[in-house]
Amino acid sequence: MILLILGASVLIATVTISQYRDEAIQYQKDKLKRKEASIRASIDYEISNTTYPVNTKHIPLIFKDKIYELKNIHNTEINIYNLDGKLLKTSRASFFRDTLSQQIEKPLLDSLQNAPQKRYVTYHLQDKGDSYLSSYTYITDQYFKPLAILNLPYIEDDGFIERQLNAFLKMLAQVYVFLILAAVILAYFLSRYVTLPLKTLGKKMSEMRLDKANKKINVKNASIEITQLLQAYNAMVDELEESVAKLAASEREQAWREMAKQVAHEVKNPLTPMRLSIQSFERKFNPNDPNIQPKVKEFSQSLIQQIDTMSAIASAFSNFAQMPEQKNELLNIVEVVKLAVDIFNEDYINFTTNEEEIYATFDRAQLIRIITNLLKNASQATQHKDNPKIEVKLSSNDTEVKICISDNGTGISPAYQKRIFEPKFTTKSSGMGLGLGIIKTIIEAYHGKIWFISEENKNTTFYVQFPKNNNHEI
Repeated sequence: MILLILGASVLIATVTISQYRDEAIQYQKDKLKRKEASIRASIDYEISNTTYPVNTKHIPLIFKDKIYELKNIHNTEINIYNLDGKLLKTSRASFFRDTLSQQIEKPLLDSLQNAPQKRYVTYHLQDKGDSYLSSYTYITDQYFKPLAILNLPYIEDDGFIERQLNAFLKMLAQVYVFLILAAVILAYFLSRYVTLPLKTLGKKMSEMRLDKANKKINVKNASIEITQLLQAYNAMVDELEESVAKLAASEREQAWREMAKQVAHEVKNPLTPMRLSIQSFERKFNPNDPNIQPKVKEFSQSLIQQIDTMSAIASAFSNFAQMPEQKNELLNIVEVVKLAVDIFNEDYINFTTNEEEIYATFDRAQLIRIITNLLKNASQATQHKDNPKIEVKLSSNDTEVKICISDNGTGISPAYQKRIFEPKFTTKSSGMGLGLGIIKTIIEAYHGKIWFISEENKNTTFYVQFPKNNNHEI
C-alpha cells in the first residue's frame, strides 16, 4: 500500500505539471468566453432598446457611453470594429489609442468569417514580448444581420498561470502527504481485516434461524482454508433447510394427530348419552304400555339431536381442514352484505351505508359466511341483554372496503383477546372455536385483514377490510 501510494504520487505529480498548463489556458479561454457571452447579452439588449437606427454607421453613437459602463462592470477593454476591420469605438482612454491597432488584419478577418461559430480566438503579442488572448465575434441585430465586430482583449498578469500551478502543486503535496500517512495506518491495520470472511461467517451463523431462509456465503479470492470453512458453512445451510422441511412435516403430522384426538373427543361426547339412552329404552321397553308412542318419539328425538350434534362436529372439522375452492367474483359488496344481514330477522340488527355500489373481487358464498358468522357471534354475545343492539356499517375509500360489526354484548376478556383467532379456542360452553379461524383464513386469502376492539361487559366491534376493485374487472 505504501509503495503504491508513493508511486502513484510521483506519477500523478509528473502528469499534473505537464497537463495543468493546458488546463489553465483552457480555463482562461472559458473564462473569456463567459465574459464575452455576458457582454454580448448587454450589447444585444442595448441594440434592441436604442432609439438610433440599428446599423453599422450608428454603432459609435449607440455605445457612446455604454461601452465605458460595460468596461467597468466586466473589468476588460472593449473594442468595436466595422465589418471591414476599421476601429469604430473603444473603451480605452484617448492617450492609449495610438498604440491600438486601428485596423484588423485581413487574415484575421478571413479566419473570423470562416469560423463555424463566427467566433475566433487568437494570441496577440505585447511590447514586452508576452502574449495575451483576444476574441473576435460579430455584433448582430435582432435579425442576426452582422453590424460590427466585437473584440475583447484578455490580459492577465504574466505570472498568473505560474502562481496557479505553484498553488495547485502545494495543495497536491499536502494531499499526498496525507495519503501516505493514511497508507501507513491502513497497512498497519490491514492484517486485522484479512479475516473479514471469518467475521462474515460469524455474523451469518449468529443470524441463522429455523423460521427463515438462510443465505449462503460466496467469497471470491479467499485462501484455501477459508474457502473450505465457507464450503462447510454452506453445506450446513443445506442440511439445515432439509431439517427444517422434516421438522415442518413432523409438525403437520403432529397437528393432524391432535386434530384426530379432538375429533374423537368431540364425537365421544354425544355417543355416551346415545348409548345410555338406548340401554335405558331397552330395559324399559314394554310393547303393551299405553304411552309407548310418546316414549318412542321422545327416544327418537333424543337420538336425532345427538346425531345432529355429531354431524355439526364433522362439518366444522371438515371446513377447517379443507377450505372451499376460492372463487373470484366481481361483487357489489353493498348487495351481498345486505343479503347476509337479511338472513337474521332480529329487529335489533341495523345495516347502514352511504354508498349504493361498492365493487370488490370476492367469493359470494364466503363473504356471506363471514358476515353471518360475525353476526351469529354478536347475537350470542347480546342474548342476555335487555336492549340488545348490533350495528353493521359498510364504507370504502379509494382502495379499501371496510365492514364494521359492533354489538353491546358481553365483550371479550383481555386474557382471551390474543387467542380469539386461534383454532379450537372458544369462550363459549358449546362449539369448537373454528369459526373465527376459518373466516380469518378466507379474508387473508383475498389480501384482507380482520381485527377487533372490545371492552369487557360493554361492547365489541369487529373490522373486516379488503381491497376494492375500482376497474370493475376480475
